[in-house]
Amino acid sequence: MIIEQLSQNEIRVQIFKALADEARLAIIKMLYENHHEMSCGEIGEQLDINKSTVSYHFKTLREAGLTFTRKAGKNKFVTLNYDMFEQFLPGFLETL
Repeated sequence: MIIEQLSQNEIRVQIFKALADEARLAIIKMLYENHHEMSCGEIGEQLDINKSTVSYHFKTLREAGLTFTRKAGKNKFVTLNYDMFEQFLPGFLETL
C-alpha cells in the first residue's frame, strides 16, 4: 500500500499497527539511539531475530512510512523517517 494515497486516519492506523509489536519497537529504538542508518543484518543480529522475520518487520515499518530502506549492492540499510514521527507522533522517539 502506498502511504501517500491514504487519508490521515488510515496513516495513523498503519503507524499504530506497525508499532504494536515489541520487535518493531526495538528496531525503532535502536535506530533512534544510533542516530544513523544501520544495515538490516546488523539490526537482526543485535536483536537476535532471524533474517526472514526481521525482513518482515522492516517491510511493515517501511509501509507505515516510519523508515526508509536503501539498497547498496547486496546490503540494505534502514533509517528512521523523522518527518513522519514528527508529524504523527511528536515526542514519541524521546520516550523510548
